[in-house]
Amino acid sequence: MMIKHIGIVALGALSYGMLSSFAKIAYMQGYNAGEITFAQAFIGAFILWAFVLFRVVKNKSLKLIGNWKLLLAGTSMGVTAYTYYLSVEYIPASLAIVLLMQVTWMSILAEWIFFKKKPSSIQITSTCFLFIGTILAGDFLNTDNVDLSLLGILLAILSALLYTLYVLFTSKLGNDVPMFEKSALMTTGSALMILLINLKSITTSHHFDVGLLQWGIFLAIFGTVIPPICFTTGMPKVGPGISSILITLELPAAVFCAHIILHEQVVPLQVVGILIMLISIIYLNLATTKKEKRLKAKVI
Repeated sequence: MMIKHIGIVALGALSYGMLSSFAKIAYMQGYNAGEITFAQAFIGAFILWAFVLFRVVKNKSLKLIGNWKLLLAGTSMGVTAYTYYLSVEYIPASLAIVLLMQVTWMSILAEWIFFKKKPSSIQITSTCFLFIGTILAGDFLNTDNVDLSLLGILLAILSALLYTLYVLFTSKLGNDVPMFEKSALMTTGSALMILLINLKSITTSHHFDVGLLQWGIFLAIFGTVIPPICFTTGMPKVGPGISSILITLELPAAVFCAHIILHEQVVPLQVVGILIMLISIIYLNLATTKKEKRLKAKVI
């Protein structure tokens, strides 16, 4: 039974990891980040509201009143997704995911700034190794990469920063709201924000065709519907420790997809860097989980 739920959580992480490569293919077909992210969020919201409607008809219950904060939180999720997808227009998908993973040390820094939670020695050590892994995984030591887009790098880092703030301030938001209602509200907020940011380009776009609809459905299913269902179903059974390990599969999945689908070059030194990043993140998460368990045990 445990293996089944491990597979479910892993599927959610792998689904997230493959998105950037397929988004890049959509760009090659003439679509832009605004169109792709809006199509994904709008169709994702539509699918999730369909699930909500089915649940309401079946159980005759709906809990949305007073949860406008979830709609607002979804707007930050929309900005995060948009900046990340936009970065993929300028830099390799494998580099974008490496930079997005900086959310690990950014979260530690944010907790120190906002909640005065001083970093532990384990967090500092893990962050140092994460930096080393990032330099190797991003192939920054390669002198041939001097033509990398600075704008793309900054957008990916901005996406990581926005994601950090999003997680920090919404982690305990709406925990009493059923999964589909919560996801539907947040995805709706995401779609509205993306529409607002790209209002002019979306309303004047000539790309609202069958191709965009197909991309929207594909990205919505694998980026908006499957991951939340997988995480909500599997994580409670697997536990936070193993879940934190499984979520890191998003990194190798994104790099692997970029290599296989987009034919992006991945040299051995980058593989070493990815392994260092994964080990650092896993070690940090396991150490944090173990510490929280000890603190709970003392309270009991």
